[in-house]
This record gives sequence, C-alpha cells and structure tokens, in this order.
Amino acid sequence: MSILFINGSPNKDGNTVALTSHFLKGKEYQTLNLVDYKIYSYGQKFDDDQFNEVIDKMKEADTIVIGSPLYWHSMSGAIRNLLDRFYGYVDENLLKGKDLYFVFQGCAPTQEQLASGEYTMKRFASLYGMNYKQMITK
Repeated sequence: MSILFINGSPNKDGNTVALTSHFLKGKEYQTLNLVDYKIYSYGQKFDDDQFNEVIDKMKEADTIVIGSPLYWHSMSGAIRNLLDRFYGYVDENLLKGKDLYFVFQGCAPTQEQLASGEYTMKRFASLYGMNYKQMITK
C-alpha cells in the first residue's frame, strides 16, 4: 500500500509536516511539497505548469494524505489551488477507491473553520470517488 503525503505548507519542516509524521508514524510514505511545483490558477495555461506531475503521483498512491496549515480561516492557497484545478479537467474516476485523509493544523482553530475544511475535503473525495477517512487536527 503506497501513501502520498501532499504538503500544502510552504514550510517543509513545519507543524503540518510534524503532525503528519506523527499520524503516519511507522508507515512508509512519499512527501510531495507543493511549494516545489508550479501549479497555476484555474484557467491559466503555461508550458511550465506541473499540475499533471502532481496528478500522476496521486494516481500511483493507494492512500493520499493532504496536509494544510490554517491560513485566513481556511486551508492554504496551495491546497485550494490544487483542488480548484481538478474541476472540469480530471476524470472523476481517476482517484476512485483511494483513501483520503486531511491533516489540518493551526493555532486555536474554531469549530467553524474545522467544519469548513472537512466539508471541502469530504466534497472533494465524494466528487472523485475517494474514501474520505478522517480529518486529523491539532
């Protein structure tokens, strides 16, 4: 079983990574730091866009763990942008059957913020036939 951790934080050694490392302790997994990829906004088309590279890595994994710090009352822009890019581009069966976890951390998040993040990830999982497992928070 292969696990892919998509780190939506610009910090490769920050709290999102630490929380995910704790969650995945004892398991082998690959980390994909979105800060290392050029993923343009929905509707933009540039030759150096690396969205498809991220999609290819997601296709290879059995389990996908998406991690994000809590910014401006929501998930990071990197994660939001990644999810937005799926719309109308990625076949809805591409990730079907894969397990999805969401690691969401921040300083004293409110119940509304947590609910909003979980709603987004559950909806994303539902649209793409994934098995939403749980949200891990700190």
